[in-house]
Amino acid sequence: MLAFGRWSRSACLQTILNNARGAQTAAAISRNSDYAQITDHDVAYFRDILGDRGVITDPDALQPLNKDWMGKYEGKSQLALKPQTTEQVSKILKHCNERQLAVVPQGGNTGLVGGSVPLFDEVVLATAAMNKVISFDPILGVLSCQSGCVLEQLDNHVGEQGHTMPLDLGAKGSCQIGGNVSTNAGGLRYLRYGSMHGNVTGLEVVLADGTVLDLMSTLRKDNTGYDMKQMFIGGEGTLGIITKVAIQCPAKPSSVQVTYLAVPSFQHAQKVFQKAKQHLGEILSAFEFLDHHSLIITLKNLSFIKNPLPDTQTPIYLVVETSGSNAEHDYAKLEKFLEEAYEEEIIVDGTIAQDSGQQASIWALRENISEGLRHAGAVYKYDLSLPPNDMYKLVEETRARMKHLPVTVVGYGHMGDSNLHLNLSAAKYDKEILAHIEPFVYEWTADKKGSISAEHGLGQMKPECIGYSKSEEAVQLMGKFKSLLDPNQILNPYKLLPKKNRHYKPHKDGHATAVTH
Repeated sequence: MLAFGRWSRSACLQTILNNARGAQTAAAISRNSDYAQITDHDVAYFRDILGDRGVITDPDALQPLNKDWMGKYEGKSQLALKPQTTEQVSKILKHCNERQLAVVPQGGNTGLVGGSVPLFDEVVLATAAMNKVISFDPILGVLSCQSGCVLEQLDNHVGEQGHTMPLDLGAKGSCQIGGNVSTNAGGLRYLRYGSMHGNVTGLEVVLADGTVLDLMSTLRKDNTGYDMKQMFIGGEGTLGIITKVAIQCPAKPSSVQVTYLAVPSFQHAQKVFQKAKQHLGEILSAFEFLDHHSLIITLKNLSFIKNPLPDTQTPIYLVVETSGSNAEHDYAKLEKFLEEAYEEEIIVDGTIAQDSGQQASIWALRENISEGLRHAGAVYKYDLSLPPNDMYKLVEETRARMKHLPVTVVGYGHMGDSNLHLNLSAAKYDKEILAHIEPFVYEWTADKKGSISAEHGLGQMKPECIGYSKSEEAVQLMGKFKSLLDPNQILNPYKLLPKKNRHYKPHKDGHATAVTH
């Protein structure tokens, strides 16, 4: 383990030093020459499959597909494809595999680690046109749909039938369910409904060679062999491209209560969380926190955000949500919880939303912190799992470490599942700033037995840093799975796995086979 730690941290540090943004971009690595380049013959082949509307070669139209929404990662793809069916995806990948053309699957492109953005000239396979709902079983509560369906639209669809999607994200208006599953997205409802691993009942996946793997099922119980779908949940499109999803949708709560609380410290916030679990138990659906720095930067940059407690200033604020089926019962439980919290002086002030509009206003503050930071300039974003007692200590230590630099350090996240979003806001990306953040943040997290990626994935930002959270044996096994399912390594290259686990051995026929050490 120690040897692996030295290897992984050295590789991660080298990536950091090569790039002012801390991302494994074209500035830090070279294009793999084993990959072929797009020809007119390839474009003509894809036009035969997709028609002119499904093939994008115009540089202006390609620009938003080549760049992430933060403006941090940018590739140079000269071709994007927009299939509408699984059959089309299969034909595309079969051709790309035979030609050895690298492919980047892209959903809503709302990720934070560059996972859906090309580094070089990879073909972008955009799933936006695969946006059909297949079916919804109201008895099982299972939705089946294509992978390009937008999360918010799916939530509206099942909402009309008395159900709700098991995940809720700030990017719900543009993120796609296939990307949510591929990145094992967490979000605001994780505390109540859990992860994609527990909610997805079935998948359809197209492998690198065009093979269609039918793992679709609307039933939760199936104990016949390996649960193959789990490999693709959180696989970030490196093992196969998800084309269909079946997902469990819980009954839509008829009673939702939201309260915004001001607390004296993060230690007090932990006590509030303990009390919430004791008193709200089965109806507790979200427990989020944000610090004062997060609040100020969001209010400053987004005029439509309102401060729920304009006359109260404390270091930490909480958003607590309950979801149940009896409004009178739920409200009474919430009031009793708040009364005791006030009596014990672990809450300074608070407000309970009186209608859906006020609830939306409170949630808009929490959900738009990331957007507020983006408007402020460059953002260094870290998505970490840490023991509850250590979550905000990292924010404080980072703030002390950066005090001599022009940086604002903010902390917010999902307190209910120990997920910290540590963000650093600066006027521009700078090597000196980065050198003070990394590898400090990763080493600090590893020392606490945490995860360097709680819900955002590794993408092109952190593949060389996987050793902070996974053992050498685990990473080697991941590489073997990758080599088995994608021997030519055409799917989302340069991401998730470290370079050490991405070697190529040319075939006599000119193809390359990945070799895992």
